[in-house]
Amino acid sequence: MVSAGDFKKGVTFEMDGNVFSIIEFQHVKPGKGAAFVRTKIRNVRSGAVVEKTFNPTERYPKAQVETREMQYLYEDGGLYYFMDGETFEQIPLNFEQVEEALKYLKENDNATVRSLKGIAFSVVAPNFVELEIVKTDPGFKGDTATGANKPATVETGAVITVPLFVEQGDVIRIDTRTGEYMERV
Repeated sequence: MVSAGDFKKGVTFEMDGNVFSIIEFQHVKPGKGAAFVRTKIRNVRSGAVVEKTFNPTERYPKAQVETREMQYLYEDGGLYYFMDGETFEQIPLNFEQVEEALKYLKENDNATVRSLKGIAFSVVAPNFVELEIVKTDPGFKGDTATGANKPATVETGAVITVPLFVEQGDVIRIDTRTGEYMERV
């Protein structure tokens, strides 16, 4: 069982005969009244996204989710193909299932595919990835009024905020859980 007060991004639970995965959550403690948890949840089977508030003391059964390490192969016609390294089985997933991880995955990268009763429903990128910067503006010496950061586009198309000294062509390490720059490699 998982209580609504323990909700975090990626937690899966059963409610009303369906399985839901948490996309976003926010614990709210108003000045008056009881605390509550505001969430955005995705129905794992249908893909529908719903906004719902929960009482933090509500409890739900945790869904049994299987995870497998798979290799991202390629994209073809809106489907993204992943291969199991042991059985060499390939599975196609649609954009909604890979949307979060796709910002950090290149072809041939490994990722964790989450499934429920044999049906894949989401992909999780590794916690840290190393990507090359393909586009960024040059930093100017003494330009620290804006916090000494600038946007940079990496080879997968994601836009990351990086320090001024990072230049086009540099390879950087990114924390995929937060989308933050970690260091130059």
